[in-house]
Amino acid sequence: MSPTAVYSPSENTFAPSQPSHLKGPALVIGSLSTAGDGKYQALVSELEPTRSVEKQLLDRIVDEATFLGSSAYATIHVVLSASDYESLQPKLSLLLRQLLTGLTPLGTLHVLNLPSAFQSLSSELTLAGFTILSSLQESGTIIAQKPSYTPSSSLSFKNRPAGSVPLMKLNRKSDSAKKQALWAITSSPSTPLIDAESLLTPADKARPIPTCEPANATAPRRKKACKGCSCGLAELEEEERKNGKVVVLDGSQNGETMEVDQAERERLIKAAKAAPKATSSCGSCFLGDAFRCASCPYLGLPAFKPGEKVEIDFSMDDL
Repeated sequence: MSPTAVYSPSENTFAPSQPSHLKGPALVIGSLSTAGDGKYQALVSELEPTRSVEKQLLDRIVDEATFLGSSAYATIHVVLSASDYESLQPKLSLLLRQLLTGLTPLGTLHVLNLPSAFQSLSSELTLAGFTILSSLQESGTIIAQKPSYTPSSSLSFKNRPAGSVPLMKLNRKSDSAKKQALWAITSSPSTPLIDAESLLTPADKARPIPTCEPANATAPRRKKACKGCSCGLAELEEEERKNGKVVVLDGSQNGETMEVDQAERERLIKAAKAAPKATSSCGSCFLGDAFRCASCPYLGLPAFKPGEKVEIDFSMDDL
């Protein structure tokens, strides 16, 4: 009899590890006030063991310095101070539209630390398209959900139920002659014509009085160079334009005016176009990664003093 192999599972059999993130990605939105009192960091630390967490600050979103991805987050948590909620009122509708776009269908929005004077947020959430799940006034918490359908979705009526009856078209008699007479531009022969001159008053027929300065016939007339100028006038005009002076206005609060030539003006225009586009800063980048949002340009760098020039050594190991 030939030997047979029998498999017996042992206790040390390798089992695949479970994924560390059991829930969908989350977004935590805070402010400098909640980052200063520790509520922002406490919420991030509470959520990170069970899901991937992205951090953003409020001013980056309301100032449109960054935009949320469509259906990118399963949950969004907003933790702000009472003063932040009051200052958010003018841009509340803009923020709610972005949060609705960033949530997945049936995703939840958790608004925390709400003051008692801001309890009207439930109606604003309903108007924005959310469904209110719970509202706890004693703890200042509102939980809303994005519906599984989009508010702008349309329904198709092509497949009607078996018992539906199609609508009948009513045949209304219409007189084509009456329609043509109603929309006709020409009048009937019995209508008398109106003299257009009788509609004008003597003031309408009076010669208008010129408001500009009278023309001086003895003054020399300045000619302009034609398109295909060959007499040298076009070159003279171009030289006058280059040698002419222009006034540059400084747009800052204590700005001044200065007179520069055309070459300097063109240089300033080119420098302004080549300058990188500035975005609003949250003002907390120097504190470190714990206070930086996901779109911060200083993410990954060590903390530095406010106003200090950040220099990166090319001999760093992580570069």
